[in-house]
Amino acid sequence: MLPEKFFEVLNHEGVVSISTCVNNEVHAVNTWNSYLVVVEGNKILIPAAAMIKTEENINQNNKVNLTLGSKEVMGYRYMGTGFLIEGTAKFLRSGDHFNMMREKYSFLTRVLEITVDSCKQTL
Repeated sequence: MLPEKFFEVLNHEGVVSISTCVNNEVHAVNTWNSYLVVVEGNKILIPAAAMIKTEENINQNNKVNLTLGSKEVMGYRYMGTGFLIEGTAKFLRSGDHFNMMREKYSFLTRVLEITVDSCKQTL
């Protein structure tokens, strides 16, 4: 489901924006491309240490948007490309995915799991 160009972007550092929305108020947090781990073809795992408001919002509305990119990957016409990911999210506190991520990122308290519904290249 996720295109090869998406994985090229993950191989270069950049900022990821994670947006949630409750009561017509958008909340955004950031992380890094290098923290995203794709499993099962359509799930993105992200280590979470804080993300308190994000978790509160997801408990009310599990729809999320992620944007990410890299200026080092060729886009449609020029160097630099990005993606808009739309999906549903939940926080993991245990299980295989949690344990695998805990080994990689000892700072996490939870894992944000996003099931991708759509992935659109934006540049």
